[in-house]
Amino acid sequence: MVVRLRLQRFGRTHSPFYRMVAADSRAPRDGKFLEIIGTYNPIANSAGIKEIRLKADRIRYWISVGAQPSERVAWILGKFGILPPPPQRFSVQRMIPKKNREEED
Repeated sequence: MVVRLRLQRFGRTHSPFYRMVAADSRAPRDGKFLEIIGTYNPIANSAGIKEIRLKADRIRYWISVGAQPSERVAWILGKFGILPPPPQRFSVQRMIPKKNREEED
C-alpha cells in the first residue's frame, strides 16, 4: 500500500478549503483517508493571510515510513522547512522575451 500525503477539497464553489491527509494512493481524492495531518485555506482573510495548520510531528512520521507527498503538498512543506524545497519547474531563460535573450554558444 503506497501512502500519499495529499489535499482533500472541501468548501463551496469558488471558495475552496483543503485538508491535508495521509491516504492510500488508490483511494479517491475526497474519499477514505488514514489521518488528517493539517489544513490549508488558500483564500486570504482581511489581513491578507492564507491560513495553514500542520501537524509537523505526524507529517515527519508519515514521511519516515515512506509516504510520498503530492506535488502541491511538497511545495507547502518546502515553504515551512519540513521538507527541502522542490526544484523550480520553470526556466528563468524562458521568462525573457526571445529578442532580448543572449545566445548561448
